[in-house]
Amino acid sequence: MRLLEFQAKELFKEYGIPVPASAASKDLERGRRDAEALGFPFVIKIQVPVGGRGKAGGIQMCRNMDEFDIKYPQVLDMEIKGEGARAVLLEKAADVRQEMYLSLFLNRSKRCYTVIASAEGGVEIESVRNQIVEEVGMGDVDAETAGRIASGMGLEGEAAGRLAEILQGLSRLAVEKEAELAEINPLAVVQDGSLLALDGKVVTDDNAGFRHGELQRYRERTDVEERAERSGFSLVELDGNIAVIGNGAGLVMATLDMLADNGGRPACFLDVGGGATTESVYEALTLIGGMDRVKAILVNLYGGIVKATTVASAFVRAYDEGLIDLPVFARLKGSESEEASRMLGDSKTVMYDSIEEAINSAVMGVNR
Repeated sequence: MRLLEFQAKELFKEYGIPVPASAASKDLERGRRDAEALGFPFVIKIQVPVGGRGKAGGIQMCRNMDEFDIKYPQVLDMEIKGEGARAVLLEKAADVRQEMYLSLFLNRSKRCYTVIASAEGGVEIESVRNQIVEEVGMGDVDAETAGRIASGMGLEGEAAGRLAEILQGLSRLAVEKEAELAEINPLAVVQDGSLLALDGKVVTDDNAGFRHGELQRYRERTDVEERAERSGFSLVELDGNIAVIGNGAGLVMATLDMLADNGGRPACFLDVGGGATTESVYEALTLIGGMDRVKAILVNLYGGIVKATTVASAFVRAYDEGLIDLPVFARLKGSESEEASRMLGDSKTVMYDSIEEAINSAVMGVNR
């Protein structure tokens, strides 16, 4: 999930990273009240999940209310790279002396976070020659490492100390929120010597979303996800072709990881939960049946509070009514699992003793 700038900055503030005074809104009247509270001058910024805002005219200086009444509607109605404004951010203007760059990204191949820092900011980091690149493991950046990076950027004294604190805050954010990227560009040195994050980008791992309920306020739900929530179960759409169903977020997440490790691509995360009924599972299959990209269903369920026959009954009904016509690769264990296997014996559901076997068959099935 890629957070909008104002959302990233809300997290920055939680981790002690200084940001300018600001307010986000979605309508002119609310924006006008925010403008009066902030005071001029300030910057008007379109909030979209893509780059290139400045070049497209989505970031504009505003010095008085007459300019505001012209520029706010322009920015609100703007479209950048096919993305309309999700919100408009009003941010107090800063008197900038120097712009720098600071980020951490998750290097999956090396299983560590990597810090990229530069004394030059405000531009694409790929175009900057003098970069500091340092692998920092999966834990927090320690004070010694943060101080060394600050010195490498040419900072001394209080400025170096401030940057080290910001880097450590950014590191804690990345680790605790399981972010794939946490970036400040530019990180500005203003005229009084203090540092401010003038722009921010945070990208979190969708597969870790179930562990971070506090981030769900930032996620824009699809119609399918909203229907799932109203029906009492959790569904997160992904971009693959194998729908994954289970009971319990931990079990479903482990199944997603195993599927990915075996070359499969999940189409959704679907946790029927501990209070599942035949009706709610049937509704879940209704949603999956409407996803054109789904080519197979992978079920990993341990019958406990939710009996395996409850899930099997929903599948039988879905097959009988023509709701789904997809191959199902299932591992059902626990309460009434043998009866559930018997119920699904004449359907397109293939039962397996282990989830590993079910995953391998599902991957081979969709890749034929």
